[in-house]
Amino acid sequence: MLGFVIGAVFVLSLRRDPEVVYVREEVALPSPSPAAAAPPQEPDFTVLEAVFAEWQSYAVWDADVTEVALWDSDLGRYARFYEVLRAPSREGVAGGALTFYYRSIPALTRPVVTRGVSESLPLLFTEPDVLREAWLRQRDEETWSAIQESIRKLSAPRENE
Repeated sequence: MLGFVIGAVFVLSLRRDPEVVYVREEVALPSPSPAAAAPPQEPDFTVLEAVFAEWQSYAVWDADVTEVALWDSDLGRYARFYEVLRAPSREGVAGGALTFYYRSIPALTRPVVTRGVSESLPLLFTEPDVLREAWLRQRDEETWSAIQESIRKLSAPRENE
């Protein structure tokens, strides 16, 4: 207790200059922009071509165009987005051979296909809004039908009683 009192008296006895005002200056450091943190990579169409050739059966086409997102293992997420255009091969090969054209895009503009597709695919596929809405409508109708059927079964008179 005596030490506390002596310390308090010592602090109070310090001379203070009323004209000196201490101002803490805020220094604004430039925040690193995302572009500066990781330089944008050039689209690697050779990887996309190989992966798309393997998984193209999952593509949903709208006027021979679809969009895909390619998994980027460096970032650990789907970070590369492409638009794919399919066209008949110009070589005149019989049998309906197709040629695919790829274009890098900044982001997907269509909803991602979530039904019938494994979550571990190296590509995310998109579908047109019209198809998504039709699927959601069909799913809602099936759900409603299942609910109605279960209500009918529960409310039906039982013959065993």
